[in-house]
Amino acid sequence: MAKDYYAILGVSKSSSESEIKQAYRKLSKELHPDKHKGDKSKEDKFKEVNEAYEVLSDPKKKQAYDQFGSTDGSSPFGGGGFGGFSGQGFDPSQFNGGDFSDLFESFFGGGGGRRQRTADPRGRDVQAEVVIDFTEAVTGKEQMISMKAQVACSECEGSGNESGSKLVTCSECGGTGAVQRTTNSLFGQIRQSVQCSRCKGTGKIPEKPCRKCDGEGRVLEKKTVSVHIPAGIDDGQTLRIKGEGEAGQRGSASGDLLVRVRVQPDRRFERDGDDIRGTLSLKLIDAVLGADVSVETVHGPVTMTIPAGTQPGQILRIKGKGMPVVNSSRTGDHYVTVDIVVPTKLSREEKRLWEELRKV
Repeated sequence: MAKDYYAILGVSKSSSESEIKQAYRKLSKELHPDKHKGDKSKEDKFKEVNEAYEVLSDPKKKQAYDQFGSTDGSSPFGGGGFGGFSGQGFDPSQFNGGDFSDLFESFFGGGGGRRQRTADPRGRDVQAEVVIDFTEAVTGKEQMISMKAQVACSECEGSGNESGSKLVTCSECGGTGAVQRTTNSLFGQIRQSVQCSRCKGTGKIPEKPCRKCDGEGRVLEKKTVSVHIPAGIDDGQTLRIKGEGEAGQRGSASGDLLVRVRVQPDRRFERDGDDIRGTLSLKLIDAVLGADVSVETVHGPVTMTIPAGTQPGQILRIKGKGMPVVNSSRTGDHYVTVDIVVPTKLSREEKRLWEELRKV
């Protein structure tokens, strides 16, 4: 017999959400195991109350229970749910009022013979990796990538047919693209709808298969693709080149080429998003009095004005001299951390001048 969750909580089917919650709280307090230690019947009743509330407090589960579970024992799930799944993550609402073929499809991917799988004749995506220099990431570049992949057959131009022939209905599946298979399971024999191996789910086969590609419309060959790597690309980013993956079956759409870009580091620069960070070694006298110095950036040397009194570790910015922002006209900035160089050896004249300066 199916469990009557409404009876367990002592409410009616028309009870509101708050009434169901109130009934549950009352019963859970009365039956709590801490109040009835060692009383197995009370413990079982407490579990039933929680099980009932778990279903009736969830709108989707409640709707499914109202549709599939009944007090007269006609529930297809038996007492307490199918296979013990009730209240443990099993939600009958996923079947949308369907019959057992839907139930079996949910568990095994079949359709009880009612639903068929459709093939995706589109070609597979292909993955590749390229390594570029840091400077190439700044400017961008065209990169040639060679690989072995399925390409459209040149003999039949991807159709899979010999010249003058055409596609005809697959005799194996009758043009549906799927065949029925019966398997044994814990629930008995289950019919599944699986992709037809002969036409690979398309429902069509070549009348006279191309001799070069054996009717596939594609062959395994070496292909070379030119890939545009945009300026500003970062290490680890992936570019998707539409239609440059493997060719699809018999003229179907090709997959894509996914290119992962690895950028080699540069000892002079550190990338921080679209900004560049580096270190500027500055003479002590230039830090004290200020000066115009040359700073190396990813765009080449730039003259920078150092203000008088610049301190060690101070960070200065050169606007617009960082990394280009991919697919835009914007550019990041270049930041330098000042490293003041203190002389370790002085000539006699230099020492005299420093002594004079100290007196001042």
